[in-house]
Amino acid sequence: METASWRLAPTVAPLASCHRSKLQLRVSRTAGHIQAVRHAVTLAAAAGGGGRSDPSAKTSGRGPKRIQKSQPSGRSQLQLPEVQATAEVIPRSNEPQMQALLVEFDNDEDPDATVIRVSGQDKSDLLMALTGAFNSLDLRVCSASISSTDDGAVMDVFHVTDMQDKKVPESDFETIKGSLLTICASTSRSSKPAIYGLAAEAEIRRLRPLSTTPAALEGDAAALELAAAEMAQAAANLVSLEREIIEVAAADGDTETREAARAEAAALLERRMAAMEAVLAARRSAIDHPAEPAMARGPGGDLRFSGGGATSTGPAAGDGFEIILQGFNWESHKGSWYKKLSEQAKTIADAGISAVWLPPPSASVSPQGYLPTDLYNLNSQYGSEGELRACLRTMHDADLKVIADIVINHRCAAAQSDDGKWNKFGGRLAWDQSAICCNNPAFAGTGNAKTGEDYVAAPNIDHTQEKIRKDLESWMKYLRTNVGFDGWRFDYSKGYAGKFTRQYIDSTVPAIAFGEYWDTCEYTDGVLNYNQDNHRQRTVSWCDQTGGTAAAFDFTTKGILQEAMGRGEYWRLTDSQGRPPGVLGMWPSRAVTFIDNHDTGSTLNHWPFPSSHLPEAHAYLLTHPGTPCVFYDHFMDGGALGETIRKLIDIRRRNGINARSKVKIQRATNDVYAAIIDSKVVVKVGYGNWSPGGDKVDIGQRDWGLAHSGPNFAVWEGVF
Repeated sequence: METASWRLAPTVAPLASCHRSKLQLRVSRTAGHIQAVRHAVTLAAAAGGGGRSDPSAKTSGRGPKRIQKSQPSGRSQLQLPEVQATAEVIPRSNEPQMQALLVEFDNDEDPDATVIRVSGQDKSDLLMALTGAFNSLDLRVCSASISSTDDGAVMDVFHVTDMQDKKVPESDFETIKGSLLTICASTSRSSKPAIYGLAAEAEIRRLRPLSTTPAALEGDAAALELAAAEMAQAAANLVSLEREIIEVAAADGDTETREAARAEAAALLERRMAAMEAVLAARRSAIDHPAEPAMARGPGGDLRFSGGGATSTGPAAGDGFEIILQGFNWESHKGSWYKKLSEQAKTIADAGISAVWLPPPSASVSPQGYLPTDLYNLNSQYGSEGELRACLRTMHDADLKVIADIVINHRCAAAQSDDGKWNKFGGRLAWDQSAICCNNPAFAGTGNAKTGEDYVAAPNIDHTQEKIRKDLESWMKYLRTNVGFDGWRFDYSKGYAGKFTRQYIDSTVPAIAFGEYWDTCEYTDGVLNYNQDNHRQRTVSWCDQTGGTAAAFDFTTKGILQEAMGRGEYWRLTDSQGRPPGVLGMWPSRAVTFIDNHDTGSTLNHWPFPSSHLPEAHAYLLTHPGTPCVFYDHFMDGGALGETIRKLIDIRRRNGINARSKVKIQRATNDVYAAIIDSKVVVKVGYGNWSPGGDKVDIGQRDWGLAHSGPNFAVWEGVF
């Protein structure tokens, strides 16, 4: 059995001289990355220099309620509370599946604090989850006793008070219990305290309350100190597991269970290192306006964009003030969808939407429209051609632009060739296998090789052939001038070179054009990397291949925003230069930002945004630069979410927020992100406490007016 206890003590010792556990981290920055290197980890083991510790050697007594931060002359030092630990090192068998935790409260045992006992089966990240939960619930841990057995059971005892140093009212017990169980159900690191990391664990407990004090609002020293302690703890835990694996392997023992734990510990260290990098980035001077460096766009960028962001031939995301609605979901083909949208056109326009993206208009093998056959046949599962034309007229009457979903990376054939391959096309564009790329073997294509990624489900069209391009241009001109579409959304745009997209845009002159360049984000040990510059650069490079004529969906922002809000890692919302971390931080006028679409959400749910965080996600989306695209399911929500989206759209319109609006990030820490937009609007997302008044934000306003707020978000407007 292992037992550890600590208290917040008035006497503290610097990290460098901690006699029980020493961890030195060498931190260097190369190409914007943090590298944490284990330099030396030593353990002053139990009494006798390696023998079994005395289980009774616990720290007793209560520490001070208020923590005094030492201020030595010169530079500040990271301070550690005194820590005592005892450990009985016993090889453990494979851990059973997690069982329910038991949370008990006692207001009688301790005259000054509420005692909370947590018992049950250990699981990943349990202790870290509990401490984080106490912090988010504004509960101060005065002392604790942490115990675990060789069969994986835990008995953790916490003495806590509220932020006024009083016991927790019994009326709050059930609410706190529910929060603790909810938070602990979704964590990913073992709570068993590694003796190498006890000092860091205790340091985190000491530091967490600092993040809610007025002093923390004066600067970000507390955030840096906390990030350093968390990184030290994660590294120490990893080292502890690695040493245990070495010892067990040397004794010819089974290391499988410990290897799994080591993988989780490595993933946690990746998170902590990313958090440290984010904190360091936040300490730099914020950049008021996200730059669009020439190297992010390619040669000639300074000439093409020097006139304010427009290009000579293409529209990209429109006039910069567009707010797009994706006007369908994965199930919209079930019914007369065009008729339904016609009925909703006025409601959509009255809410402040300026453009509606419709599903693919052509006949298709799949009912959703993404396996088109005869492009000119506009009778689809969404309705007849007549209903489509009527829908467009109704939307134009409501002053809405209408965007067609252009699926031209691939096309399904109407018949098989003599060898049984589906490569004979029907309708007005009666192509044969020569129109299919030669590296699409399932369809025996004889055209040129693909200029992008293969789409295996259907014949991939050879865009290098002038005849094929002319046919596609003629069809798109028909949609533009005859049917009445105003713009294009290019499906699977990474399947063919961006230069061809530019040609289609130049020849059809749409009002809006953007592509779906869905690329995989970058991960290490299963953890989303903090630095996603390479990922967003690939999207930016595609836009540049189009000559800037097309914008693109900002999948980088979606991935980061989802991770930040879903895991409480709001430090992710700034890059190493203090800009927003997605495409909108590099090239905002070419970033179409979104929360979900028919692929990621709806009933398909390939990559859904955490539903409980949708209100705050839209607070970010609709107050930041880029061109927001709101998903139909979210917009048409009949409850609080739909109302929140409409109010946020109104705030965006009222303050003239646009694709190139200036962002000044005020804070990006574990629990809160805050930014000033165009020196008019301030937005805060996250569960932490923050306000522009409390942070003394000054943009020349007389006062701050709360424009709207909801779960984990608030938006203020300056009163001038």
